[in-house]
Amino acid sequence: MRPRRSRAAYLLLTSVVLSGLLVPATTTAQADPTAESRGAAPAPAPAPAPEPPRFGAECRTTIDGSHVSAFCHNPYPETDLVRLHVECDRWWDIDGDSAPVTVGPAGYAELSDRCWKEVRAVWISHQHPEAPSGT
Repeated sequence: MRPRRSRAAYLLLTSVVLSGLLVPATTTAQADPTAESRGAAPAPAPAPAPEPPRFGAECRTTIDGSHVSAFCHNPYPETDLVRLHVECDRWWDIDGDSAPVTVGPAGYAELSDRCWKEVRAVWISHQHPEAPSGT
């Protein structure tokens, strides 16, 4: 049987080593103070990140028993085609995908579907409308 002191020291050492492994290693770049005195140009500033495209209606979904509803509002100037997808919990219950619904700029749409029994998952998909074909 080992003395308690060596067990405590062993546990403390093990926890210190493991915590050191969990801390991510970071490095910081430091500017060369002599670069400016030698006449070197300062490093260029990084380019700003591009703004994400402004597209897609904002939708919220509600589940009431086996009934699902989605309420979508499009705050953007581009038209959005939204679809409601419902995955039912029972293996024999048929999942549902709605037809695409056009939500124009500042437009609003309601979509609904249901399962026979419980609902497992609900999501909304967004799609750009097709460009008109022809001349």
